[in-house]
Amino acid sequence: MSQTRPAKAERTSGGERFAAVGRAAVTWLRSLRGRTIVLAAGAAVVVAAVAVAGVLLFRHDDRPPIPDTRARHYTEVDACLLTDKKGITAGAAAEVWQGMQDASLKTHARVSYAPVTGEQSAANARPFLNGLLQRSCDVVLAVGWPEVTAAAQTAPQYGKVGFVLVGTGSGDKAGAKGGANVTRVDTGDGLRADVAGAVERAVDGRA
Repeated sequence: MSQTRPAKAERTSGGERFAAVGRAAVTWLRSLRGRTIVLAAGAAVVVAAVAVAGVLLFRHDDRPPIPDTRARHYTEVDACLLTDKKGITAGAAAEVWQGMQDASLKTHARVSYAPVTGEQSAANARPFLNGLLQRSCDVVLAVGWPEVTAAAQTAPQYGKVGFVLVGTGSGDKAGAKGGANVTRVDTGDGLRADVAGAVERAVDGRA
């Protein structure tokens, strides 16, 4: 019996030490977990702050641009150009179109153009011209012999529409006498400026 008691006491003491170590470990783990939660929460706050800052910094690039308050306001006057099938890509038509744009900057008139596709003849150009007139074009320009011929023949029927015929002797070959609503502009040097001036006068006369 004298040998059994110390052994039991030793086991009891060992168990207490083990329990104490266990409690210390649990306390340390709890403390560690708490610090981990705090660190994780802190990291989350930092990440969120960075994300918000990034949105604030780059949000401007994603938004549509603010309209320029100085944007041009067009008047209710339309200047329309009738060209051959090549449109405004080259030649006199390109200069005429540039002159129309110059006039638009000063008068704020809207400018547009329509090419005549298919057969290049006055007869075929006439439906395209009628399309411009039906669109209520206030000033009609024509460049190219078929287009000018069709416009010269049609002008007398539309006294309230200004016609600008572009080309050497414009409209003469069509037998058109012309009228107060017809302006002729020759091709050559200064065509762009001459067209711009003619359009400005025609727009001012209908404003």
